[in-house]
Amino acid sequence: MTITLLRTAAELHARVRTGRRAVVMTMGALHEGHATLIRTARRIAGPDGEVVVTVFVNPLQFGAGEDLDRYPRTLDADLEVAGRAGADVVFAPAVDEVYPGGEPQVRITAGPMGERLEGASRPGHFDGMLTVVAKLLHLTRPDVALYGQKDAQQLALIRRMVRDLNFDVEIVGVPTVREEDGLALSSRNRYLSPKERRTALALSQALFAGADRHAAQEALRARAREVPATRARAEALSAIGESRAAADAHAVAKAAPGSAAAVRAAARLVLDEAARLTPPLELDYLALVDPDDFTEIGDDFTGEAVLAVAARVGATRLIDNITLTFGAAS
Repeated sequence: MTITLLRTAAELHARVRTGRRAVVMTMGALHEGHATLIRTARRIAGPDGEVVVTVFVNPLQFGAGEDLDRYPRTLDADLEVAGRAGADVVFAPAVDEVYPGGEPQVRITAGPMGERLEGASRPGHFDGMLTVVAKLLHLTRPDVALYGQKDAQQLALIRRMVRDLNFDVEIVGVPTVREEDGLALSSRNRYLSPKERRTALALSQALFAGADRHAAQEALRARAREVPATRARAEALSAIGESRAAADAHAVAKAAPGSAAAVRAAARLVLDEAARLTPPLELDYLALVDPDDFTEIGDDFTGEAVLAVAARVGATRLIDNITLTFGAAS
């Protein structure tokens, strides 16, 4: 597909629009995760619509000591990836096109949710992210904007901003794309040495361990609900490998929909082991949170929750998450 490179908002606004415009915002260094976002945008926009990919390394999102200068800038390769995936336009503005007066004096504040997890580790990051997202939404004027679920807290904050500030745009989250070994695709993966990459696999392995523990708990509770409150219930529970629970089958049947503490513990075990590797994994946080506000959930929680992890391996900081549903059946 022939793709058009535009550098200014005026050029973008001059294009004739005949259908829906779908926008995918990136900082460049496009990979298969971005390509998945673009392909999804193409399906949403349809043959008569338009897919715009923004490529802009936002200086407001980088704090002191972070990797703004070494962040990869690969525009020629990005154009190829975007074109193959179905984009019509790559909008790659200069810094002074997005911030014509220098760093903006007025910015969007992420609020309390922006101070948790990633916000606590990277002060000011989400204020910078929301400010540039708001500006790019104004500059690109989309009907729909797509973001990856790997950045779950970012996606939640964008949805909150759009709702709270009455932006007339639909926000779509697209599932995380993983490499064959489970590592979530990220532009920062290229910084990892082979040994560092082996250690980095602990992030996804920890999440999967937590998910496995969660699935086992939900299966146990479902089985407990099906079996009458008799000796047969204890035998049934014991048969699926939960002898401690079988000792008090009635309590299991009445228990909370899932144990958040057990999910965290299963994930933490993997991360603790990775901390002893060479090179070690340096954990930033492991959290099991309510996606509405990113506060930690308790054992009585029901609904969707996000199990999120962030860690450093060498000089590279990585994040990952999965979604778990607690109390799916009653």
